[in-house]
Amino acid sequence: MRTVVVLFTRDLRVHDNPALHAACAMVDQVVPLFVLDPRIRAGAHRHRYLAGALADLRGSLRERGGDLVIRHGDPVTEAVRVARAAGAFGIGLAADASRYAADRQRRLATACARERLALKLFDGVSVVPPGALRPSGGGDHYKVFTPYWRAWQAYPRRAELPAPRRIALPPGLAPGELPDHDVPGGETVARHRLAAWRPAAADYADRHDDLAGDGTSRLSAALHFGCLSPVTAASVGVEPFVRQLCWRDFYHQVLAAFPDLPDKPYRPGVTEQWRHDPAALDAWRHGRTGVPVVDAGMRQLAAEGFLHNRARLITAAYLTKHLALDWREGARWYAERLLDADVANNCGNWQWVAGTGNDTKPYRRFNPVRQAHRFDPDGTYVRRWLPELAGVPGPAVHEPWRLPDPRRLDYPPPIVDGGSHG
Repeated sequence: MRTVVVLFTRDLRVHDNPALHAACAMVDQVVPLFVLDPRIRAGAHRHRYLAGALADLRGSLRERGGDLVIRHGDPVTEAVRVARAAGAFGIGLAADASRYAADRQRRLATACARERLALKLFDGVSVVPPGALRPSGGGDHYKVFTPYWRAWQAYPRRAELPAPRRIALPPGLAPGELPDHDVPGGETVARHRLAAWRPAAADYADRHDDLAGDGTSRLSAALHFGCLSPVTAASVGVEPFVRQLCWRDFYHQVLAAFPDLPDKPYRPGVTEQWRHDPAALDAWRHGRTGVPVVDAGMRQLAAEGFLHNRARLITAAYLTKHLALDWREGARWYAERLLDADVANNCGNWQWVAGTGNDTKPYRRFNPVRQAHRFDPDGTYVRRWLPELAGVPGPAVHEPWRLPDPRRLDYPPPIVDGGSHG
Protein backbone atom coordinates (compact mmCIF):
# COMPACT_ATOMS: atom_id res chain seq x y z
CA MET A 1 0.00 0.00 0.00
CA ARG A 2 1.26 3.46 -0.91
CA THR A 3 1.87 5.67 2.11
CA VAL A 4 2.94 9.29 2.60
CA VAL A 5 3.65 11.47 5.60
CA VAL A 6 1.97 14.89 5.80
CA LEU A 7 4.09 17.11 8.04
CA PHE A 8 1.77 19.71 9.55
CA THR A 9 3.39 23.07 10.31
CA ARG A 10 1.28 26.22 10.06
CA ASP A 11 -1.71 24.44 8.52
CA LEU A 12 -3.43 22.84 11.51
CA ARG A 13 -6.73 22.08 9.78
CA VAL A 14 -8.50 19.46 7.70
CA HIS A 15 -10.59 21.86 5.57
CA ASP A 16 -8.84 23.47 2.60
CA ASN A 17 -5.51 21.86 3.41
CA PRO A 18 -3.73 21.31 0.06
CA ALA A 19 -1.08 18.92 1.41
CA LEU A 20 -3.58 16.73 3.26
CA HIS A 21 -6.09 16.85 0.41
CA ALA A 22 -3.53 15.76 -2.19
CA ALA A 23 -2.21 12.97 0.02
CA CYS A 24 -5.66 11.52 0.69
CA ALA A 25 -6.53 11.69 -3.02
CA MET A 26 -3.33 10.06 -4.26
CA VAL A 27 -2.34 7.30 -1.83
CA ASP A 28 -3.80 4.53 0.32
CA GLN A 29 -2.42 5.53 3.74
CA VAL A 30 -1.56 8.92 5.23
CA VAL A 31 0.46 9.69 8.36
CA PRO A 32 -0.49 13.15 9.67
CA LEU A 33 2.51 14.30 11.73
CA PHE A 34 3.30 17.28 13.92
CA VAL A 35 6.72 17.75 15.50
CA LEU A 36 7.12 19.94 18.59
CA ASP A 37 10.48 21.62 18.04
CA PRO A 38 12.07 22.75 21.35
CA ARG A 39 14.04 25.41 19.47
CA ILE A 40 10.91 27.46 18.87
CA ARG A 41 10.41 29.84 21.77
CA ALA A 42 6.94 31.09 22.58
CA GLY A 43 5.09 32.46 25.57
CA ALA A 44 2.40 30.78 27.63
CA HIS A 45 -0.48 32.13 25.54
CA ARG A 46 0.91 30.64 22.33
CA HIS A 47 1.68 27.30 23.96
CA ARG A 48 -1.91 27.08 25.18
CA TYR A 49 -3.31 28.02 21.78
CA LEU A 50 -1.10 25.51 19.98
CA ALA A 51 -2.02 22.75 22.43
CA GLY A 52 -5.72 23.39 21.88
CA ALA A 53 -5.25 23.48 18.11
CA LEU A 54 -3.40 20.15 18.09
CA ALA A 55 -6.07 18.53 20.24
CA ASP A 56 -8.78 19.74 17.88
CA LEU A 57 -6.83 18.55 14.84
CA ARG A 58 -6.35 15.11 16.37
CA GLY A 59 -10.08 14.93 17.03
CA SER A 60 -10.93 15.86 13.43
CA LEU A 61 -8.49 13.29 12.05
CA ARG A 62 -9.80 10.56 14.34
CA GLU A 63 -13.36 11.30 13.21
CA ARG A 64 -12.13 10.40 9.72
CA GLY A 65 -10.39 7.21 10.76
CA GLY A 66 -6.90 8.67 11.09
CA ASP A 67 -4.88 10.22 13.89
CA LEU A 68 -2.33 12.93 14.55
CA VAL A 69 1.11 11.53 15.26
CA ILE A 70 3.01 13.73 17.72
CA ARG A 71 6.79 13.72 18.02
CA HIS A 72 9.32 15.95 19.82
CA GLY A 73 12.64 17.14 18.40
CA ASP A 74 14.00 18.29 15.07
CA PRO A 75 11.16 18.19 12.50
CA VAL A 76 13.44 16.96 9.70
CA THR A 77 14.88 14.10 11.74
CA GLU A 78 11.49 13.07 13.09
CA ALA A 79 9.68 13.31 9.75
CA VAL A 80 12.23 11.04 8.08
CA ARG A 81 12.16 8.63 11.04
CA VAL A 82 8.35 8.38 10.91
CA ALA A 83 8.42 7.96 7.13
CA ARG A 84 10.82 5.04 7.46
CA ALA A 85 8.76 3.43 10.23
CA ALA A 86 5.55 3.76 8.19
CA GLY A 87 7.10 2.53 4.96
CA ALA A 88 6.20 5.82 3.29
CA PHE A 89 7.55 6.77 -0.11
CA GLY A 90 7.35 10.53 0.46
CA ILE A 91 6.63 13.56 2.64
CA GLY A 92 4.38 16.53 1.92
CA LEU A 93 4.11 19.85 3.75
CA ALA A 94 3.01 23.44 3.32
CA ALA A 95 5.63 25.82 1.96
CA ASP A 96 6.43 28.83 4.15
CA ALA A 97 8.52 31.98 3.87
CA SER A 98 10.42 32.43 7.14
CA ARG A 99 14.13 31.75 7.49
CA TYR A 100 13.32 28.89 9.88
CA ALA A 101 10.86 27.39 7.39
CA ALA A 102 13.24 27.80 4.46
CA ASP A 103 16.00 26.07 6.43
CA ARG A 104 13.61 23.26 7.37
CA GLN A 105 12.64 22.83 3.72
CA ARG A 106 16.27 22.78 2.52
CA ARG A 107 17.33 20.26 5.15
CA LEU A 108 14.28 18.12 4.50
CA ALA A 109 15.03 18.08 0.77
CA THR A 110 18.59 16.91 1.51
CA ALA A 111 17.41 14.24 3.95
CA CYS A 112 14.70 12.99 1.59
CA ALA A 113 17.18 12.73 -1.28
CA ARG A 114 19.53 10.73 0.94
CA GLU A 115 16.71 8.41 2.05
CA ARG A 116 15.19 8.19 -1.44
CA LEU A 117 11.96 9.77 -0.28
CA ALA A 118 9.86 12.05 -2.46
CA LEU A 119 9.26 15.58 -1.14
CA LYS A 120 6.38 17.80 -2.19
CA LEU A 121 5.69 21.37 -1.04
CA PHE A 122 2.18 22.82 -1.24
CA ASP A 123 0.92 26.39 -1.18
CA GLY A 124 -1.59 27.05 1.57
CA VAL A 125 -0.19 29.50 4.12
CA SER A 126 -1.26 32.56 2.10
CA VAL A 127 -4.00 33.37 -0.41
CA VAL A 128 -1.47 34.11 -3.15
CA PRO A 129 1.85 32.28 -2.85
CA PRO A 130 4.98 34.39 -2.36
CA GLY A 131 6.68 34.87 -5.71
CA ALA A 132 3.51 34.35 -7.74
CA LEU A 133 3.22 38.08 -8.44
CA ARG A 134 6.10 40.06 -9.96
CA PRO A 135 6.17 43.80 -10.77
CA SER A 136 5.90 44.54 -14.47
CA GLY A 137 8.87 46.90 -14.22
CA GLY A 138 11.16 44.15 -12.95
CA GLY A 139 12.26 42.82 -9.59
CA ASP A 140 11.46 39.65 -7.72
CA HIS A 141 8.75 41.09 -5.46
CA TYR A 142 6.55 44.11 -4.82
CA LYS A 143 8.04 46.72 -2.51
CA VAL A 144 4.95 48.96 -2.33
CA PHE A 145 1.56 47.70 -1.21
CA THR A 146 -0.87 49.53 -3.51
CA PRO A 147 0.36 48.06 -6.81
CA TYR A 148 0.60 44.67 -5.10
CA TRP A 149 -3.04 45.02 -3.98
CA ARG A 150 -4.12 45.67 -7.58
CA ALA A 151 -2.20 42.64 -8.88
CA TRP A 152 -3.38 40.50 -5.96
CA GLN A 153 -7.03 41.29 -6.68
CA ALA A 154 -6.63 40.22 -10.30
CA TYR A 155 -4.81 36.98 -9.52
CA PRO A 156 -7.00 33.86 -9.98
CA ARG A 157 -7.84 32.53 -6.53
CA ARG A 158 -7.79 28.78 -6.08
CA ALA A 159 -10.99 27.04 -5.03
CA GLU A 160 -11.41 25.87 -1.43
CA LEU A 161 -10.72 22.19 -0.95
CA PRO A 162 -13.06 19.95 1.05
CA ALA A 163 -11.93 18.07 4.12
CA PRO A 164 -11.13 14.41 3.42
CA ARG A 165 -13.92 11.99 4.23
CA ARG A 166 -11.67 9.13 5.29
CA ILE A 167 -8.02 8.87 6.33
CA ALA A 168 -6.30 5.50 6.63
CA LEU A 169 -3.35 5.38 9.03
CA PRO A 170 -0.71 2.62 8.76
CA PRO A 171 -0.84 0.17 11.69
CA GLY A 172 1.76 0.07 14.41
CA LEU A 173 2.56 3.79 14.80
CA ALA A 174 2.43 5.15 18.34
CA PRO A 175 0.42 8.39 18.15
CA GLY A 176 2.37 10.18 20.88
CA GLU A 177 1.14 12.45 23.65
CA LEU A 178 -0.47 15.82 23.05
CA PRO A 179 0.79 18.76 25.12
CA ASP A 180 -1.48 19.60 28.03
CA HIS A 181 -4.34 21.87 27.01
CA ASP A 182 -6.97 23.59 29.10
CA VAL A 183 -8.92 25.64 26.56
CA PRO A 184 -10.78 24.59 23.40
CA GLY A 185 -9.24 25.93 20.23
CA GLY A 186 -8.11 25.13 16.76
CA GLU A 187 -10.04 24.75 13.55
CA THR A 188 -13.44 24.05 15.07
CA VAL A 189 -13.41 27.23 17.14
CA ALA A 190 -11.94 29.24 14.25
CA ARG A 191 -14.62 28.18 11.79
CA HIS A 192 -17.35 28.93 14.34
CA ARG A 193 -15.75 32.32 14.96
CA LEU A 194 -15.71 33.10 11.23
CA ALA A 195 -19.35 32.06 10.83
CA ALA A 196 -20.42 34.17 13.83
CA TRP A 197 -18.43 37.19 12.68
CA ARG A 198 -19.37 37.04 8.99
CA PRO A 199 -22.62 39.06 9.39
CA ALA A 200 -20.69 41.85 11.13
CA ALA A 201 -18.01 41.98 8.44
CA ALA A 202 -20.01 44.51 6.45
CA ASP A 203 -19.29 47.08 9.18
CA TYR A 204 -15.58 46.26 9.37
CA ALA A 205 -14.44 49.51 7.76
CA ASP A 206 -16.36 51.57 10.32
CA ARG A 207 -15.55 49.50 13.40
CA HIS A 208 -12.10 47.95 13.06
CA ASP A 209 -10.27 50.95 14.56
CA ASP A 210 -12.62 51.27 17.55
CA LEU A 211 -10.39 50.30 20.48
CA ALA A 212 -13.17 49.69 22.98
CA GLY A 213 -15.66 48.17 20.55
CA ASP A 214 -13.19 45.59 19.29
CA GLY A 215 -14.83 45.16 15.89
CA THR A 216 -11.96 43.15 14.45
CA SER A 217 -12.43 39.54 13.41
CA ARG A 218 -10.12 38.08 16.10
CA LEU A 219 -9.06 35.51 13.49
CA SER A 220 -5.38 36.46 13.34
CA ALA A 221 -4.18 33.64 15.61
CA ALA A 222 -6.22 31.09 13.65
CA LEU A 223 -4.63 32.35 10.45
CA HIS A 224 -1.14 32.27 11.94
CA PHE A 225 -1.43 28.64 13.05
CA GLY A 226 -3.38 27.69 9.93
CA CYS A 227 -6.46 26.64 11.89
CA LEU A 228 -8.33 28.69 9.31
CA SER A 229 -7.39 28.77 5.65
CA PRO A 230 -6.68 32.29 4.34
CA VAL A 231 -8.67 31.37 1.23
CA THR A 232 -11.63 30.55 3.46
CA ALA A 233 -11.19 33.84 5.32
CA ALA A 234 -11.08 35.74 2.02
CA SER A 235 -14.46 34.26 1.11
CA VAL A 236 -15.98 36.87 3.46
CA GLY A 237 -15.66 39.14 0.44
CA VAL A 238 -15.80 42.49 2.28
CA GLU A 239 -13.08 44.58 0.68
CA PRO A 240 -11.66 46.36 3.76
CA PHE A 241 -11.24 43.00 5.51
CA VAL A 242 -9.90 41.23 2.43
CA ARG A 243 -7.42 44.07 2.05
CA GLN A 244 -5.98 43.10 5.44
CA LEU A 245 -5.48 39.55 4.15
CA CYS A 246 -3.67 41.06 1.19
CA TRP A 247 -1.35 42.93 3.59
CA ARG A 248 -0.62 39.56 5.17
CA ASP A 249 0.32 38.10 1.77
CA PHE A 250 2.30 41.23 0.92
CA TYR A 251 4.62 40.77 3.88
CA HIS A 252 5.01 37.06 3.15
CA GLN A 253 6.32 37.87 -0.32
CA VAL A 254 8.58 40.57 1.17
CA LEU A 255 10.01 38.07 3.65
CA ALA A 256 10.52 35.43 0.98
CA ALA A 257 12.57 37.90 -1.05
CA PHE A 258 14.32 39.50 1.96
CA PRO A 259 14.91 36.81 4.62
CA ASP A 260 16.82 39.31 6.79
CA LEU A 261 13.59 41.21 7.53
CA PRO A 262 13.72 40.33 11.29
CA ASP A 263 17.24 41.74 11.65
CA LYS A 264 18.10 44.35 9.02
CA PRO A 265 16.40 47.45 7.64
CA TYR A 266 14.40 46.67 4.52
CA ARG A 267 14.86 50.12 3.02
CA PRO A 268 18.33 50.51 1.49
CA GLY A 269 20.56 53.21 2.88
CA VAL A 270 18.74 53.59 6.20
CA THR A 271 20.88 54.91 9.03
CA GLU A 272 19.56 53.66 12.36
CA GLN A 273 20.25 55.66 15.50
CA TRP A 274 18.41 54.05 18.37
CA ARG A 275 18.87 54.89 22.04
CA HIS A 276 19.90 52.31 24.60
CA ASP A 277 17.60 52.78 27.61
CA PRO A 278 16.75 49.52 29.44
CA ALA A 279 14.54 51.31 31.96
CA ALA A 280 12.39 52.90 29.25
CA LEU A 281 12.17 49.58 27.39
CA ASP A 282 11.07 47.81 30.55
CA ALA A 283 8.44 50.48 31.24
CA TRP A 284 7.07 50.06 27.71
CA ARG A 285 7.01 46.27 27.97
CA HIS A 286 5.02 46.31 31.20
CA GLY A 287 2.63 49.17 30.52
CA ARG A 288 4.24 51.79 32.78
CA THR A 289 5.19 54.56 30.33
CA GLY A 290 2.79 57.11 31.80
CA VAL A 291 0.91 57.40 28.48
CA PRO A 292 -2.43 55.69 29.19
CA VAL A 293 -3.33 54.45 25.72
CA VAL A 294 0.14 52.96 25.25
CA ASP A 295 0.05 51.29 28.64
CA ALA A 296 -3.46 49.95 28.06
CA GLY A 297 -2.29 48.28 24.86
CA MET A 298 0.68 46.65 26.56
CA ARG A 299 -1.50 45.43 29.42
CA GLN A 300 -3.93 43.89 26.93
CA LEU A 301 -1.02 42.10 25.26
CA ALA A 302 0.16 40.69 28.59
CA ALA A 303 -3.30 39.55 29.61
CA GLU A 304 -4.62 38.11 26.36
CA GLY A 305 -1.71 37.42 24.02
CA PHE A 306 -3.65 39.68 21.66
CA LEU A 307 -3.42 43.36 20.85
CA HIS A 308 -5.99 45.43 19.01
CA ASN A 309 -4.81 46.45 15.54
CA ARG A 310 -4.92 50.19 16.29
CA ALA A 311 -3.22 49.65 19.64
CA ARG A 312 -0.39 47.81 17.89
CA LEU A 313 0.23 50.85 15.75
CA ILE A 314 0.12 53.23 18.71
CA THR A 315 2.39 51.17 20.97
CA ALA A 316 4.93 50.45 18.23
CA ALA A 317 5.07 54.08 17.14
CA TYR A 318 5.58 55.18 20.74
CA LEU A 319 8.52 52.81 21.20
CA THR A 320 10.27 53.82 17.99
CA LYS A 321 9.33 57.45 17.38
CA HIS A 322 8.90 58.77 20.93
CA LEU A 323 11.24 56.63 22.99
CA ALA A 324 13.61 56.19 20.00
CA LEU A 325 14.20 52.55 20.94
CA ASP A 326 15.12 49.84 18.45
CA TRP A 327 12.17 48.27 16.64
CA ARG A 328 13.84 44.86 16.96
CA GLU A 329 13.28 44.97 20.72
CA GLY A 330 9.59 45.52 20.14
CA ALA A 331 9.38 42.83 17.47
CA ARG A 332 11.05 40.30 19.76
CA TRP A 333 8.70 41.15 22.64
CA TYR A 334 5.66 40.73 20.39
CA ALA A 335 7.02 37.51 18.87
CA GLU A 336 7.18 35.88 22.28
CA ARG A 337 3.79 37.10 23.50
CA LEU A 338 1.38 37.51 20.60
CA LEU A 339 -0.70 34.52 19.60
CA ASP A 340 -0.51 35.60 15.97
CA ALA A 341 3.10 36.80 15.69
CA ASP A 342 4.35 35.19 12.50
CA VAL A 343 7.68 36.49 11.28
CA ALA A 344 6.47 38.15 8.09
CA ASN A 345 3.72 40.33 9.52
CA ASN A 346 5.32 41.02 12.88
CA CYS A 347 8.64 42.22 11.47
CA GLY A 348 7.14 43.79 8.36
CA ASN A 349 4.75 45.91 10.38
CA TRP A 350 7.39 46.87 12.94
CA GLN A 351 9.67 48.04 10.15
CA TRP A 352 6.77 49.96 8.58
CA VAL A 353 6.17 51.85 11.82
CA ALA A 354 9.87 52.42 12.50
CA GLY A 355 10.44 53.95 9.06
CA THR A 356 12.89 51.26 7.98
CA GLY A 357 10.42 49.18 5.97
CA ASN A 358 7.80 49.47 3.23
CA ASP A 359 6.14 52.71 4.37
CA THR A 360 6.25 55.26 1.56
CA LYS A 361 6.26 57.98 4.26
CA PRO A 362 8.97 56.66 6.62
CA TYR A 363 9.19 59.84 8.71
CA ARG A 364 5.53 59.92 9.75
CA ARG A 365 4.78 60.20 13.48
CA PHE A 366 1.70 59.21 15.45
CA ASN A 367 0.56 61.35 18.34
CA PRO A 368 -0.67 58.81 20.93
CA VAL A 369 -2.99 61.24 22.70
CA ARG A 370 -4.69 62.29 19.50
CA GLN A 371 -4.96 58.65 18.49
CA ALA A 372 -6.54 57.87 21.85
CA HIS A 373 -9.09 60.67 21.59
CA ARG A 374 -10.00 59.58 18.07
CA PHE A 375 -10.24 55.81 18.58
CA ASP A 376 -11.19 55.63 22.28
CA PRO A 377 -13.15 58.88 22.63
CA ASP A 378 -14.69 58.24 26.06
CA GLY A 379 -11.69 56.35 27.50
CA THR A 380 -13.44 52.98 27.83
CA TYR A 381 -10.52 50.99 26.40
CA VAL A 382 -7.97 52.67 28.67
CA ARG A 383 -10.04 52.19 31.82
CA ARG A 384 -10.63 48.53 30.88
CA TRP A 385 -6.91 47.77 30.98
CA LEU A 386 -5.70 50.33 33.52
CA PRO A 387 -7.82 49.74 36.64
CA GLU A 388 -5.80 52.33 38.54
CA LEU A 389 -7.38 54.97 36.26
CA ALA A 390 -10.93 53.63 36.53
CA GLY A 391 -12.04 56.67 38.51
CA VAL A 392 -10.79 59.23 35.98
CA PRO A 393 -13.88 60.32 34.03
CA GLY A 394 -14.30 60.65 30.28
CA PRO A 395 -11.58 61.51 27.79
CA ALA A 396 -9.44 63.17 30.47
CA VAL A 397 -8.05 59.68 31.13
CA HIS A 398 -5.99 60.05 27.92
CA GLU A 399 -4.07 63.13 29.08
CA PRO A 400 -1.30 62.43 31.59
CA TRP A 401 -0.86 66.11 32.44
CA ARG A 402 -4.52 66.30 33.58
CA LEU A 403 -4.47 63.20 35.79
CA PRO A 404 -4.68 63.56 39.58
CA ASP A 405 -1.60 63.03 41.74
CA PRO A 406 0.15 59.98 40.19
CA ARG A 407 1.22 58.80 43.63
CA ARG A 408 -2.40 58.53 44.70
CA LEU A 409 -3.30 56.69 41.50
CA ASP A 410 -0.26 54.43 41.55
CA TYR A 411 0.31 55.47 37.95
CA PRO A 412 3.61 56.93 36.68
CA PRO A 413 4.12 60.27 34.96
CA PRO A 414 5.30 60.09 31.31
CA ILE A 415 8.80 58.64 31.17
CA VAL A 416 9.96 61.07 28.46
CA ASP A 417 9.26 64.79 28.19
CA GLY A 418 6.83 65.47 25.42
CA GLY A 419 6.42 61.78 24.80
CA SER A 420 2.73 61.87 25.56
CA HIS A 421 1.66 64.72 23.35
CA GLY A 422 4.59 65.67 21.15
